[in-house]
Amino acid sequence: MFPSFDYVQPTSLKAAITHLSEPGAVVHAGGTDLLGCLRERIFEVRKVVSISALQPLQGIAENADGTLRIGALATIGAIATHPLVAARCSLLAQAAAEVASPQLRNQGTIGGNLCQKPRCWYYRGDFNCLRKGGGVCFAADGENQYHAIFGGGRTCFIVHPSDTAPALVALDATARLVGPGGTREVPIERFFVLPEVDVQRETVLAPGEILTEIRIPPPAAGTRGRYRKVRARGSWDFALAGLALALRFDGRRVVDGRVVLGGAAPVPWRCAEVEQVLSGKELSPGVIAAAAKAAVAGAEPLEKNGYKVELFQAVIEEELARIGGTA
Repeated sequence: MFPSFDYVQPTSLKAAITHLSEPGAVVHAGGTDLLGCLRERIFEVRKVVSISALQPLQGIAENADGTLRIGALATIGAIATHPLVAARCSLLAQAAAEVASPQLRNQGTIGGNLCQKPRCWYYRGDFNCLRKGGGVCFAADGENQYHAIFGGGRTCFIVHPSDTAPALVALDATARLVGPGGTREVPIERFFVLPEVDVQRETVLAPGEILTEIRIPPPAAGTRGRYRKVRARGSWDFALAGLALALRFDGRRVVDGRVVLGGAAPVPWRCAEVEQVLSGKELSPGVIAAAAKAAVAGAEPLEKNGYKVELFQAVIEEELARIGGTA
């Protein structure tokens, strides 16, 4: 049963912000996550604010400064197939194509994909866990085979469910947020909140704030990108292990880049140690093996998800070999 709530569809960003500043107001874009949250009564809802009529949040285009602008209401399906995305940041197109099923990609939005609520079965179920204001993380000693091996901090072991988020972190993207206090820009890498900072928040969005667009800088010459997702089934499932690579090459040598894991932590997990291992080197078998080892050096698996350590190592080895042209 759905709870009772008011439903509004403002036609201006200012009106939407006013509605969302009220207690119990939630935003509705594509609705693929919100409807499940409402049905499962995960959080209190008094008003649903549809932003589907806000034209400034639509579209995919290149800005005058060369950045790629993706409106928060752009669908995942559109991002996966858009020629500008394919030409400018194929890594994001690859990640978008791995999201859920075709039906959900055509309905869900990039804003919703980044802001979706955790998929932990304790959080989604009838358990008063820490993230819902309770006193315990049931996954710590429970059924935790799909949970985090990084970043839980003995507090909360959700994994961030988005495929596009690791890709956007790897691409050094920025989120534009608009709210009662005005407009601000936040690097996607700092858009997400670790449990040790605030166990009841997933993003830095303040009350009344709306994610309006994503901006991706032009890729440097020699940049190559890959996205890899391992899941139990070929459609719908969230990542057991995800990997976003954006590496800049000079010939066969890696100059610099970003390595970001999905399905590993409560936020997209950037592997600075791996980036250091790769910097200035050719992707020889020895370098690839060292990078894979560095990626999981700080892992803290739970009782039932230790398999993820070897899984991430294998995925990193395979994808580094492919991006380097040695596979």
